[in-house]
Amino acid sequence: MEKFTELVRLLNSFIWGPYFLIALLCGTGLYFTIKLKFVQIFKFKMGLRRLFGNFSLHGEKAGEHGMSSFQAVATAIAAQVGTGNLVGASTALVMGGPGAIFWMWIAAFFGMATNFAEICLAQIYKTKDDSNHIIGGPAFYISKGIGGKVGKILAIFFACAIIAALGCMGNMVQANSISDGFSSAFNIPKWVTGAILALICAVVFIGGIKSIARIAEKIVPTMAILYVIIGFIIICYNLEQIPAIFSLIIEAAFNPAAAWGGATGATMAAAIRYGIARGLFSNEAGMGSTPHAHAAAKVKHPVDQAVLGIMSVFVDTFIVLNITVLVILSSGVVAFKEVSAGKFEPVFKGIQLVQEAFSTHILGSFGYSFVAVCLFFFAFTTIVGWYYFAEVNIRYLFGKKGIKFLQILVVVFVFLGSLSKIDLVWELADLFNGLMVLPNLIAILILSPVVVKLLRDHNDGKKYDQRDYVK
Repeated sequence: MEKFTELVRLLNSFIWGPYFLIALLCGTGLYFTIKLKFVQIFKFKMGLRRLFGNFSLHGEKAGEHGMSSFQAVATAIAAQVGTGNLVGASTALVMGGPGAIFWMWIAAFFGMATNFAEICLAQIYKTKDDSNHIIGGPAFYISKGIGGKVGKILAIFFACAIIAALGCMGNMVQANSISDGFSSAFNIPKWVTGAILALICAVVFIGGIKSIARIAEKIVPTMAILYVIIGFIIICYNLEQIPAIFSLIIEAAFNPAAAWGGATGATMAAAIRYGIARGLFSNEAGMGSTPHAHAAAKVKHPVDQAVLGIMSVFVDTFIVLNITVLVILSSGVVAFKEVSAGKFEPVFKGIQLVQEAFSTHILGSFGYSFVAVCLFFFAFTTIVGWYYFAEVNIRYLFGKKGIKFLQILVVVFVFLGSLSKIDLVWELADLFNGLMVLPNLIAILILSPVVVKLLRDHNDGKKYDQRDYVK
């Protein structure tokens, strides 16, 4: 298994290297930032207004005609705010040093423009499936927007990749973190946590989109607000350390050895690789995942929903993830032990690092329990959101007849993920994430003129008509 893990890690070092996906992701984000004239800045106020103006814990039921705008963004944030914000942040810190967080910020800023473009296209090319449900996402805008054999092949490749990346491997990561957290906090055997989690997931999956939207709009805001409040109190308690922490993050982004005496062995390339890869796993901008939720939103104009994509990336990375980072770095719990000559390993890693950080502060031993409970709800809603994204692509490939098989498959992977080794699970998740990113970025770059026209028309006050953009 160790050799297999190393093989996957070697493959990821190429896929997530500076000359492939990292350059493509950042380049795409920069391209859309310029083409859309810094839309993430100039539409930020509109995004805030729509996010809080539509806030509700008791929205109307989602159904075949779609879901409310808030339910859609809640489902998207449910998928985004998960282990990436807790475990992903801690893993990036350990593997890439604190400088990795700086590259997370950079990727997220440009990713806001990318996510805006994805959601515009998902709204434009959304359709109805064989059950008369409103669905959309990259597979649809790839096949319809690009067209021909190339569009069809890329769409099928994306659909298969996202089912493997999120429905299977990604949900293994979520389940792994939950079982690890409950094992640390409550000494519950991982197989017990895995079995209970798999059972709960099965019940929710059977409930369909109504159940998913209802859970997302209630749990996500509640848990995110609670986590942010507790984290903010801890940060205020250590306020004098915050300027030094920001300084360390920026310095280590270009000189990783500046942190922790270079014990991590991290290089600048590692800081960039883990920062952007874990950042993508956290905010999902460019992956083509969250557009599935936004496509189902009932709005008058695609831009009305796309600005919420800007907000979801902002909430995910610049609020929730930063809370985790600042709590960890102000706790002093990041430490390394020498396991052999010149080789160091972290004393704490994964969710245990986050739990130890919260326990070191004002929460005491309750920190382990608090983080475990927060992680359960964050990761559980992510599992539910990712299942929905996988289901949309199953519907694209096979229609509703493939849904039962997917439900069984995801439940099995959730259980297996609870028992797996964390290093291999994360590496496999990175690999499949990379495979799904590629066709999505190719498509949104090809279709960028459609997005530019849509935004220009919106700014000019032109009424939206789908026929003006779908040829």
